[in-house]
Parts: sequence; structure tokens; C-alpha cells
Amino acid sequence: MTEPMGLRERKKVRIREQIAATAIRMFLESGFDQVSITDIARAAEVSRRTLFAYFATKEDLVLQRIADHEDEPARTVLARRADQSPLDALREALLEGLRRRDPNTGLNDDPDIMAFLQLIWDTESLVVRLTRYKARGIETLADALRENDFDPLTARLVAAQVIVLHGEIARMNQQHLANGQSAAARYPAAVRATNRAFDLLRDGLGSHPG
Repeated sequence: MTEPMGLRERKKVRIREQIAATAIRMFLESGFDQVSITDIARAAEVSRRTLFAYFATKEDLVLQRIADHEDEPARTVLARRADQSPLDALREALLEGLRRRDPNTGLNDDPDIMAFLQLIWDTESLVVRLTRYKARGIETLADALRENDFDPLTARLVAAQVIVLHGEIARMNQQHLANGQSAAARYPAAVRATNRAFDLLRDGLGSHPG
């Protein structure tokens, strides 16, 4: 059972969220490259030193929301039911994310979320940093798969394909929504695309336990 956070920890979480929310609002209003760390610290009413204590780089102010989810596929594999294969667990988790309109699936037409995702794709330094988070996602998922009877090479290759699969499904969903389609209208096609992608991955593995 997780112990409740103390007052000091809750304060740190509030400050972190305050800084990130302020930064993202300013980036959306003025553009990522037009807003400085000093501008953000002033608007969030903290010092530059305090800001850097929570976020090492300007890019982290945006991508921390995504970084917090980078090991989700690995956790899905490790927490799956005993009668469920790793790939089935990963498929089920992504389908559930689509059903819930998880922003990480790209299938969420809330204007603020759509603007946030577009900010990332429109900013070169954020796209570059995003690849680092994906690389860490591959590492953690490969580790989880090795714990589940995948040999090192297969674990690495499957992990890379799953992370790419997640990213491409999300990007396709986001593009359809950006072109005016609603999340509800896009949902059936997103489900079909997800199932098709996992079918291709499963069939490629043949008789492997995945």
C-alpha cells in the first residue's frame, strides 16, 4: 500500500505542476522558442534556481507529462494476468487507452490537448527530445520481455516495434483529429488499426510465446 505524501512532498508536487502549467500556457500563447526560462520563472513566481531544481531543461517543462508514462508498456507486461501473453496485454492496454481517450493515444479532441500535442510536433527540439523518451521506453520494455522468456534479441526487436506502433497509432489519430474528425468518429478506425498492427506483430513472431 502506498503511503500518503507528507506536506513537504505535496508542496513540491504543487510547485512542479504550477511551473509546468505556466510554461505550457506561455508556450501555447507565444511559441516554444519565444518564451525564455526567465519569463517562465517570473510568471510562475519562482526563481530560476527553483525552476531548474524541478526541470533540467526547457524541453522537460513540456515533455515531463509524456516522460511520466515512458515505462507504462513495461509495467503492463509485468502486471499482466498469468493467462495473458505480453503482446495480448499490450494490445489490451492500448485499446483501453483509446476507449478512455487517453491523450497519449492521440485520440482526444479536447482543444487544449490537441494544441499541446501540436506544440510538440511543431517544435524541433521537442521532437528530438521525444526520441530519447522513446528509447528509454524501449529499454524498459525489453527488460520486461526478457523477464518473460524472450531472448535478448527478440525482446529488443519486439520492444522497439511496440513503441513505434504506439507512436504511429497516436500520430495517425492526432492527424485525423487535426483535420477536423472527432475522437468519436475516429475511434472505430483507431481500434481497427491497433488490432491490425498487433496482429502483424504477433504473426511475425510465429510460435514465440509472445
